[in-house]
Amino acid sequence: MSNITVNGKTYSTGQQDPAMPLLWFLRDILHMTGTKFGCGMGLCGACTVHLNGDAVRACLLPLSAAAGGKITTIEGLSAAGDHPLQQAWAEHKVPQCGYCQAGQIMNAAALLSRNASPTDAEIDAAMAGNICRCGTYPRIKAAITSAAKKSTAGVQMFDPAEQGAV
Repeated sequence: MSNITVNGKTYSTGQQDPAMPLLWFLRDILHMTGTKFGCGMGLCGACTVHLNGDAVRACLLPLSAAAGGKITTIEGLSAAGDHPLQQAWAEHKVPQCGYCQAGQIMNAAALLSRNASPTDAEIDAAMAGNICRCGTYPRIKAAITSAAKKSTAGVQMFDPAEQGAV
């Protein structure tokens, strides 16, 4: 039996097929539907979550590869939904259809956790794997730049254990 920690809470993967993509475990077993299914091939980034702080594509990651790891989904990015990126997303009116937004925010959060002041080129490079069919790329970049400027100490990853949520 293996366990994974999702948003600070530990779950047994129990009888699940170890080849099951993490995305299905999150959505179908844990009912955390914030992470979206996009292309199913890791090309669009809609399913981006963090595994031990790194952005990964949940549609490609087998449950067995996530075993023992710490997963953060969009639901766990901020307990109050007030992560600097979430605030910047609203401030810059980024979402249109909104489908890709969770993956975009999770990828941007991973970027800012390792680079608190990215250049435009670094933002472009980091976000290149996340597709927005509505074409909100200029607003996404503005929101990331805004969040980076507001957080001079860098955007910290939400750890529910540190917040007393577990």
